[in-house]
Amino acid sequence: MRKFIVALCVGVILLVSTVGAVAESNDAWIPGLASFVIPGLGQLINDEMDRAILHFGIAVALNVGGYYAAALLPIPYYYSYPVVGLLHLGWSLYSGFDAYDVAKAQGFRFGFVDNGIGFAVSF
Repeated sequence: MRKFIVALCVGVILLVSTVGAVAESNDAWIPGLASFVIPGLGQLINDEMDRAILHFGIAVALNVGGYYAAALLPIPYYYSYPVVGLLHLGWSLYSGFDAYDVAKAQGFRFGFVDNGIGFAVSF
């Protein structure tokens, strides 16, 4: 019981001491996660329409073209279809990192406005 109380106190102290650091950090992970889930969405959030269309178009081309090629090639399906999935995963990771990097450079923030009534997105 004693160890639990000590661990709880240390956890609370660490949490309270990091609240200020968390509040001042930017929210660049939001476009990064959005672009990982749907490539191009993070770029759209970052207000980069041309890159958003490009990232989404490449993701669609990888999926459609990859599965079409995998169906036509004389390679067994258990080899070809996972390769297409890995290509899409690689592109999603790159797209998410790109959106995160741009949002971090722009200082992306997402949160409540000063009067507490709405949301604000600032770059």
